[in-house]
Amino acid sequence: MYWLSTLAALIVSSLVGIDAFAVNQQSTRTASCLSMAQDAVDTKITTLTDATNWRLRLLLNGVTTTQGRKIDGQLFVLNGNFIEEEGYEPPQGLFTSLTSSNKSEDGSDEVLSLEISSSRWKLSEDPDDPKDGLWIWGLFKEPLYPFMLLQMETKELELSSAEGEEKDSIPALKLYAQINHIRDQETGNVDLKTADVNIRLLEQIQLPGATVDLYENEKVGQVSFQPL
Repeated sequence: MYWLSTLAALIVSSLVGIDAFAVNQQSTRTASCLSMAQDAVDTKITTLTDATNWRLRLLLNGVTTTQGRKIDGQLFVLNGNFIEEEGYEPPQGLFTSLTSSNKSEDGSDEVLSLEISSSRWKLSEDPDDPKDGLWIWGLFKEPLYPFMLLQMETKELELSSAEGEEKDSIPALKLYAQINHIRDQETGNVDLKTADVNIRLLEQIQLPGATVDLYENEKVGQVSFQPL
């Protein structure tokens, strides 16, 4: 009968081992699923579509008010979306402002609210290097577009003034920025770098029988971008 008891012990041991293996496999699968879910959260893709909200921090320096006063270090915070218009090459579209904050993120510094009347963006090759169009001839699988050209037109903004002081305001501005645009070829993730903000000054030169308009960029601040 000894061999029967030994056989029974072996069977029980095998069953316990199988159950332990099944439990271990289930735990491994559960941990793997949780890890994949966390990876999906951690790898959120930022795009130039309404699927991504962006925060723009616009810092103006040296802007002249309607009363001739210089504005230095004035921060404006805008939240909005880059909306691509279909059917255009290179890609281009509108920036739609959702909110305009009058407080910094920690609530400590007050910032003015700036209203955008219109804004357009366009992906671009290097506008100063005509050789950048070589992708058209099949040298690249798709255009790289290392720049975004952004234009924003703002509405006049009335500034606070003490009683008895003459009212002052920041006039309507037409702002331009050339932004380094990086798009991951595999994931499609978009990164926009901090860039200088300029206004264009018009100078008219009178020539015999004609007038020539010349534009010169003048730096008035910086703009930075943060996906939300």
